[in-house]
Amino acid sequence: MSDWFTRIFRPRLHRRRQWATKPIPKEWQTIIAENVPFAERLPATLQRQLEQRVVVFLREKSFEACGDLGEITDEIRVTIAAQACMLTLGREEYYDRLRSILIYPSSYFASEDGQGHRFGESWTHGSVVLAWDNVQHGAFDMRDGHNLVWHEFAHQLDQADGVGDGAPILNPRSRYVTWARAFGEAYAKLLKRLERNHRTVIDEYGATNPAEFFAVATETFLEKPKQLKKRYPDLYQELAEYYCLDPVEW
Repeated sequence: MSDWFTRIFRPRLHRRRQWATKPIPKEWQTIIAENVPFAERLPATLQRQLEQRVVVFLREKSFEACGDLGEITDEIRVTIAAQACMLTLGREEYYDRLRSILIYPSSYFASEDGQGHRFGESWTHGSVVLAWDNVQHGAFDMRDGHNLVWHEFAHQLDQADGVGDGAPILNPRSRYVTWARAFGEAYAKLLKRLERNHRTVIDEYGATNPAEFFAVATETFLEKPKQLKKRYPDLYQELAEYYCLDPVEW
């Protein structure tokens, strides 16, 4: 086991640490400032870490234009990378299963499952699909509780063990007990409020299934942290411990 780890993972960690020491291009900093205003809320230490993660992310992941998008520009790559990397701040997480990000100019038609037009999706075999116009809207509007990149990359975290079930890899394993309790209670509360036609801080799409609930809760955690903490304190605490972030403080 130790030989396997040394052969596979140590060279990768070494490369990432080397890349992280490289200064981020000024042009990329400008893109983040203009396209991802949420980043300005982060403490200075997390802003620096975000820039380092973006450099590594763009070294490792490939982008592919779909439909009539045309060229994959630095604006597209950096805007998406900055948002995706926010979910990894404070954690040794680099989306190891992810290889490619497929970008459509807007919603695209997915006929294989009969669900019609989509804005994005996350696949367990190493790809994320995103609609660029929705990516831009989600990055600019920081209070509507919706962010396509955070949603789909939360699915990637959930699928890190090969299954999307609303429970990402947790350490120590004993955390699954409190996670299941907090998420189960919050999910049941959301279903009940929707049945009664009550307003909810967590978007109703989260009631689709546990995997979608985790993704939607992640969006709410970052965009509406005060409301989430007030109405779902145990859920907020689990997300804060998992992401090693406390957005209420920002």
